[in-house]
Amino acid sequence: MPTKINAAGLHYKDLNHLVSTTNDKDIIIENALGHRYIGSSAQDKNIEIHGIPGNALGAYLNKCRITVFANAQDATGDTMNSGEIIIHGNCGDAAGYGMRDGKILIKGNAGYRAGIHMKEYQKHIPFLVIGGKVGDFLGEYQAGGRIIVLGIDHENSCPVGSFCGTGMHGGAIYIRTEHAPQGLPVQVKCTDATPEDMENIRPDIEEFAQNFGYSAAELMKDHFFKLTPNTASPYKQLYVNN
Repeated sequence: MPTKINAAGLHYKDLNHLVSTTNDKDIIIENALGHRYIGSSAQDKNIEIHGIPGNALGAYLNKCRITVFANAQDATGDTMNSGEIIIHGNCGDAAGYGMRDGKILIKGNAGYRAGIHMKEYQKHIPFLVIGGKVGDFLGEYQAGGRIIVLGIDHENSCPVGSFCGTGMHGGAIYIRTEHAPQGLPVQVKCTDATPEDMENIRPDIEEFAQNFGYSAAELMKDHFFKLTPNTASPYKQLYVNN
């Protein structure tokens, strides 16, 4: 049987102490309301959250699954090392900030600066899938990993905000839309996703669809753009060549 924790009236420190000290792998948190740092540095646990967690959900996560049956706030998955975060709602700003591996799946929309500073190393390749639309500065300074924006229910416009990919120097962003993002920075190249690209992201989309009740095949029938860096040194123009 899982450990059940009623978060109503608990200080966030007390809640996190209960989560970190229980010997049970499966934990159900009820009545979450802005409690910060849930699952921070957690390892080998399966945490279900009913209610709205606070900032830095799953920060520095290790081999842990967190499922949120509502919205999430800012800095979800900050610098996560592995594991997965599944959000059955919308998410605030800076989702996946500096994530090094693992996966974040968001059924709805995400705020500003999603995927900022994402990175990868050898076989450690993180991915972030956003089902709806996303705010400005998506993939800012992205150094690795995959970001997928599906734009569900936003098919009549491009589902990403302004300044997408600013400072991008690694990884890739895939956008399901017929409307090319406008005003991209000079560091970013926008192309049509190829059949090979679509095969590469098929497992990510299939996992998203399985978690949230969509058809991966239907989503993948539509057009995708792919954004990649056009230089490994996005700010080389700032330096004097001797």
